[in-house]
Amino acid sequence: QVQLVESGGGVVWPGGSLRLSCAPSRTIYALYPMAWYRQAPGKQRDLVASIDDDGKTNYEDSVKGRFTISRESANNTLYLQMNSLKPDDTAVYYCYADFRGTWGPTWGQGTQVTVSS
Repeated sequence: QVQLVESGGGVVWPGGSLRLSCAPSRTIYALYPMAWYRQAPGKQRDLVASIDDDGKTNYEDSVKGRFTISRESANNTLYLQMNSLKPDDTAVYYCYADFRGTWGPTWGQGTQVTVSS
């Protein structure tokens, strides 16, 4: 089994930046599709950004040009660089990986991001 351990959340002023990290609990040599989701209070969990096993990225429209998803290929550590943050970005952010037949779909525990003045 493998867990995804997230870090980097916090409270930031509008216009500020944060960088989220998501590290597997064990060494993983193959590349898998991974993504960041977020869930605001009273709302469903939505996709923010994804990266395929071949490195192709995809973004939800409201974060295009502000957020950047990346991965450290050596150990599948996933990042989300968030710039020009807005109050609407406030949510719990979840890391997700599709480990397919090895360990299946796996979620991180979530990290809170609050954008407020």
